[in-house]
Amino acid sequence: MSKQIVTFGEIMLRLSTPGYKRFTQTDTFDATFGGGEANVAVSLSQFGMDSTFVSSIPPHEIGEAAVQSLRKYGVNTDFILREGERLGIYFLETGASQRPSKVIYDRANSAISRLEPSSVNWEKIFEGKDWFHWTGITPALGKNLTIALKEACIAAKKAGVQISCDLNFRAKLWTEKKAQAVMNPLMEYVDVCIANEEDAQRSLGFDAGSTDVEGAHLDEEAYITLAKSLKKKYGFDTVAITLRESFSASLNGWSALLHDGEDCKIPYRSDRYEITIVDRVGGGDSFAAGLIYGLLTKENSKEALDFAVAASCLKQTIPGDFNLVTVDEVEKLLKSGGSGRVER
Repeated sequence: MSKQIVTFGEIMLRLSTPGYKRFTQTDTFDATFGGGEANVAVSLSQFGMDSTFVSSIPPHEIGEAAVQSLRKYGVNTDFILREGERLGIYFLETGASQRPSKVIYDRANSAISRLEPSSVNWEKIFEGKDWFHWTGITPALGKNLTIALKEACIAAKKAGVQISCDLNFRAKLWTEKKAQAVMNPLMEYVDVCIANEEDAQRSLGFDAGSTDVEGAHLDEEAYITLAKSLKKKYGFDTVAITLRESFSASLNGWSALLHDGEDCKIPYRSDRYEITIVDRVGGGDSFAAGLIYGLLTKENSKEALDFAVAASCLKQTIPGDFNLVTVDEVEKLLKSGGSGRVER
């Protein structure tokens, strides 16, 4: 029987400029859907897991299109509320070479931001479930979401469900002061923390030491210290740190490390991939999904980490938010090292 995972957050209409056009030069947009926790749910469904997405979506045709985009990839949408008047939107301009990608949000007063915590039956949702995943984006959407998320974490713990959190700080949604006031108390419920150095600094007020947020050179010892320090301070079972080397918008180095216990004196470091970026949006979500899958199915944490990094590497070659790859495709990358040869 496949493992059962619940995610909770917002799915949005994604309007992206075709190719590498700028906002100011395009007269059309490609319309798809995406959002942190929705992306994780789709990924896990592609991996053969039973994934359930919890959200609130307006009861009109655009909302229905968002639901259908999830159902298309096998995500359970039974616990999506049909309330509110609008679906959040984000606009994406894909960067290239030295020009970075840009995101503009239009999500104020979206359906999920008006969600009433009492309208979600978490006890029923977590019946028979194995894992609950959320990100720092969800509580940033409003006080109601913070309350609902805390209730979800309490219910998940009561049901014996593992909880993972991707810190995912978004400066366009809230301040560092607000994020830290909300996120730090929620960490007591988290078993698996996924972060990068900037998330740790801005979401938790955590001193990331000499790590370099913007640079292409990694001080691995500083990241090892960060992983160990996060685990010690918050009591996480597992800490995963993604390591992105941004040579340009088009070329990134991608790897990660994981610390999962006292016996792991030196955190595991994954293989490293050099990626020619097609679409990096959703890359972190695909890592989270790969890690959840790996921790639930692989023999050890090192295998889980390698699977997560390989899955995320493949995602960043696919347009759109969703990681539309299978377990077999990820395993092939792990075995081949990424030659990219045509399969005939």
